[in-house]
Amino acid sequence: MIKDKINEMIKDKIRNIVGEEDLLTSYEERLCYSYDATGQEYLADLVTRPTSKEEVSQIISLANQERIPVYPRAAATGTTGGCLPTRGGIVIDLTKMDKIIEIDTKNLLAIVEPGVITATLQSEVEKRGLFYPPDPASSKTCTIGGNIAECAGGLRGLRYGTTKDYVLGLEVVLPTGEIINIGSKTLKSVTGYNLSQLIVGSEGTLGIITKAVLKLLPLPECVNTILIAFEDKGEAVVTINEIINSKIIPAALEFMDKTSIWCVKEHFKINVEKVEAILIVEVDGRVEVVEKELKMIEEISKKKKTKIEIARSSQERKQLWLARKSISPAIYKICFTKINEDICVPRSKIEEMLDKIEDISKRYQVRMMSYGHAGDGNFHINILTDKRIKEEMERVEEAIKEIFISTVEMEGTLSGEHGIGNTKSKYLPLEIKETEMELMKKIKKIFDPHGIMNPGKIFEF
Repeated sequence: MIKDKINEMIKDKIRNIVGEEDLLTSYEERLCYSYDATGQEYLADLVTRPTSKEEVSQIISLANQERIPVYPRAAATGTTGGCLPTRGGIVIDLTKMDKIIEIDTKNLLAIVEPGVITATLQSEVEKRGLFYPPDPASSKTCTIGGNIAECAGGLRGLRYGTTKDYVLGLEVVLPTGEIINIGSKTLKSVTGYNLSQLIVGSEGTLGIITKAVLKLLPLPECVNTILIAFEDKGEAVVTINEIINSKIIPAALEFMDKTSIWCVKEHFKINVEKVEAILIVEVDGRVEVVEKELKMIEEISKKKKTKIEIARSSQERKQLWLARKSISPAIYKICFTKINEDICVPRSKIEEMLDKIEDISKRYQVRMMSYGHAGDGNFHINILTDKRIKEEMERVEEAIKEIFISTVEMEGTLSGEHGIGNTKSKYLPLEIKETEMELMKKIKKIFDPHGIMNPGKIFEF
């Protein structure tokens, strides 16, 4: 049985662990930790900011003993409610654990604490001619710990994979307070079960990551970007497949529908008045390879009704990507409530899925926009609505459910990178069958016998 409130004795014990400065108990302080990018709000009983694995371990041990729920948190950029304190208890803010412990240029790896900002790590390794590919759109604010917990993807997932492909080892504090080290510093390891990959994507329900060993790559010699604007959405989808079928695997291949374009068109230098869709394609590698592949992509695109812009400088590259990376924040300027869903379908089903989304939008009279990682079939469907209007939110809920049903019917998945959290948990049975669900719950029970670790996320426990 989880306790509802935290008494003064427990607060004193936590104060002795982290110090007065890093124990936050006032309403105003706790309010700052009550929400994430979903717009939901849940108030914790207290917030603590540990600075070491030992402090995390002591807090968790106490919470487990007293049956108090705990919620790991850092930048709170998640869009499925993964860090929200849905049942009160203790929020463990990991942003003070933000050290890059080591960048090993000989073995191509980095050892970091969970609070390291993703873009900060990328910048530091690039100074040494190295490359950390996972690139969530929120990379300037999201953290490595959160990326691992959610198995973040991002713009470069098509060619380089997602966060799970770069996690070699982890230090984790279990819900019982024990500290474990799993994985290794080597590229290969088949010694026992792959527990580190079990933690990746577990959304903070199995333990708290306090250190990560990450694989690095050599920094590509050259990188360039091409923006292709289409008068016909179908031709954009055809072009996606033609690029891949031409044996080109871009570093990124992003899609924006006409509503997304309208939302951020002030960032574009080209005329987009008749544009129905945009592809932003990035290629990297040796100079001669990049030039050859850009030329091939340009030739493929010229066969359609398109406008093409190739970046001629790093500044122009940033400008082209600004449009794509500005979609999510720009939406907040034009609607009261933004709901961000991320589905993933096989590439062969992209056009069918986009048509289905358009149909659902019209039938339910719900405004939607679609954009995202077209190269790997991962789309962000943003619903522009107003949560204050009950009747409209009922239509939104039905529309989302139909999108998820269609996604599974097309052999897709409910989430490509955002996770399940508490916003998608009721839809999980659409994809995960009873036998598999029970197995997951048994794993959760082994790690977290008293159900204190991030309760209410993924599934009820």
